[in-house]
Amino acid sequence: MKKLNKKVVLFFLLFTLGLAYSSNPEAGAATAAFTDVPADHWAKSGIDTAVNKGYAEGYPGGLFMPDASVTRAEFIKMIVTATGQPVEASEGKWYESYVGAAEQAGFYATGDLANSEVEWNRKITRQEMACIAARAAGLDTEIDNRWMYMTTKLNNLDNKWMYLAAKTGLISGLGAGKLGEKEHTTRAQAVVTVERVITVLSGGKLKTDKYAISSAELAWHKTNVFTMMPEYFDYDGSWSPFGGREGQWREDKLTLNSKDGKYSATLHELVAIDLEDPHDPNLKNVPPLNTLKWSFGEYNNPGFPVSNYKKAYLIYWKSTVKNDDPEHYSSYNYARVNIDGIGDSHKPGRDKGILTVPASVHVKEYKDSPYYIIPKVGKEQLWSSVSISMQTSVRSNYYFVHEVLLSVSPHGD
Repeated sequence: MKKLNKKVVLFFLLFTLGLAYSSNPEAGAATAAFTDVPADHWAKSGIDTAVNKGYAEGYPGGLFMPDASVTRAEFIKMIVTATGQPVEASEGKWYESYVGAAEQAGFYATGDLANSEVEWNRKITRQEMACIAARAAGLDTEIDNRWMYMTTKLNNLDNKWMYLAAKTGLISGLGAGKLGEKEHTTRAQAVVTVERVITVLSGGKLKTDKYAISSAELAWHKTNVFTMMPEYFDYDGSWSPFGGREGQWREDKLTLNSKDGKYSATLHELVAIDLEDPHDPNLKNVPPLNTLKWSFGEYNNPGFPVSNYKKAYLIYWKSTVKNDDPEHYSSYNYARVNIDGIGDSHKPGRDKGILTVPASVHVKEYKDSPYYIIPKVGKEQLWSSVSISMQTSVRSNYYFVHEVLLSVSPHGD
């Protein structure tokens, strides 16, 4: 007999459970009595569903207490119960059988948390919830598992789970791209997240929060270009030994050392801002756009106002530099980053303020700031390779060192 797909079996189980719960009029009536969950509450639908299904309950006096915190054990019980995992009776603490079921299902891995009563009764953070929810929804960290030599030291696995949860829609931000990873999860957030897991398991698609994904990508591996600039960088990277898409970002190359050891630069973050989006939360991290100028070289000074060119991305980065030999290495106080393969360098009008390729952005004088402006162009204006790289800031080619952080082939070459 052919083996049934695990997700198909789970879908029918959840569907059957849903019919059973919806046929219980008493459960449905109970949710209407929550005086602290008004009709316009953002999580009312999720709360009603959770109570109807029986994996969440109210409190005496007609309260649900949607803003109360949830413990790790309570969330484990919710998601185990909601997804229909088999739970064996235990003579120990009430939560032990649910933890065992979660571990058996792959929602929880030994070592995630210290397995003690004190730890299981701690309030669960949004990041911890995201990790459990992502696993319960069938997501995985394939890149980390396949290329452990690259990721073990450099990637925070909790941040990777947060990114996967945000990208799938299991987790939304708290406004303006704020993830609140270390904030405690509320009962309302918990039941809504559980319902989103069930939606994914049932083959449904969730609405995603672009700003939350961007923030989660930054927290995971120090850039957000895959979220913010997908037309340039979000191509299948199955050919690459570093996994697909996001895995091509060479986090192991973010520190560049010169051959003589007298110069080094470390890139801490590389952030893309969509200049057509006035609500992009990272705009607050750069000076007002009307104070920034872009140019292709010193001959363009004083440059052209960034605020006049919105069909573009603004890139900024944070870095530290050690320069023990100013005679051979330029005295920029930031790492030298290059972005290549975008636009048409032969297109006329650059000296008249027409942005045709990536250009340096400054505040007072050319290259005084770690900013680039990148024009939005069609695929036909992308070269065979689009790349982001770091290089030593040198006065002589003898001291030149170059490292590619990301390279994709948009034309499938």
